[in-house]
Amino acid sequence: MKAALVGADGTLLHEARRATGRDRGAEAVVETILGFAADLYAHGEEHFGEGAVAAGVAVPGIVDAERGIAVYAANLGWRDVPLRKLLGGRLGGVPVALGHDVRTGGLAEGRIGAGRDADRFLFVPLGTGIAGAIGIAGTIEAGAHGYAGEIGHVVVRPDGPDCGCGQRGCLETLASASAVSRAWAAASGDPDADAADCAKAVASGDPAALRVWEDAVDALAAGLVTALTLLDPRTLIIGGGLAEAGETLFTPLRAAVEERVTFQKLPHIVPAALGDTAGCLGAGLLAWDLLSTEVSA
Repeated sequence: MKAALVGADGTLLHEARRATGRDRGAEAVVETILGFAADLYAHGEEHFGEGAVAAGVAVPGIVDAERGIAVYAANLGWRDVPLRKLLGGRLGGVPVALGHDVRTGGLAEGRIGAGRDADRFLFVPLGTGIAGAIGIAGTIEAGAHGYAGEIGHVVVRPDGPDCGCGQRGCLETLASASAVSRAWAAASGDPDADAADCAKAVASGDPAALRVWEDAVDALAAGLVTALTLLDPRTLIIGGGLAEAGETLFTPLRAAVEERVTFQKLPHIVPAALGDTAGCLGAGLLAWDLLSTEVSA
């Protein structure tokens, strides 16, 4: 888990990391978050003369931002965790904002990262899974029920692999960093090989790696064209571990998307600018937004 002290303008003042420790159980993870936040607050007091005036926390899974509850996170074993209440209590009553991790990262990319000049953008990080954040005029659209942007569960190959969501051929089963790692481990015969290894092999011209990579890029382009057909973004921001391959990913991806579009307007396809600090910065922006909302109210 990553944490930061963030200035009102989005400046990263201090950053720290700790192991999540999922193996210790759901309650232990919550306690680690609370302790981490308390230590960060104390760091602010010691080094900046005051503790944080608000807090933001970004978590995976299903989030009820309005009530401040982490509804469900499969990887953490959470159900209905009242994080806003718990964190506010630990931090002496400061206001607390809760957000979904990808949408929070998208907020940061939209305001101070790769989408800062775009009135409409789609942020898609390619990691363990694939999700999306829909940016509209400086805000992130969460949807009526908080599920907007789940592009990873758009079916692009109906006869494809089974997905944990119950469908087959979802985008994230074919084009996430995890999917590429699995495919390259099988193709290379090395069970420890991952997506980064595949990208290196692609860059060196390995034919087997090229086939794995082309399959993933083709599936990704199919999912992205579906998204841009629905959303018409001006900028498409690609992040996450797979984007670290740079032009090894972006050159064929831009070509595959352009090949698929017909009447749609082609968006700018750019790499994310903030890396894995996007979530921290976005959580800080959520906290500042919370304060400005309270002042205006």
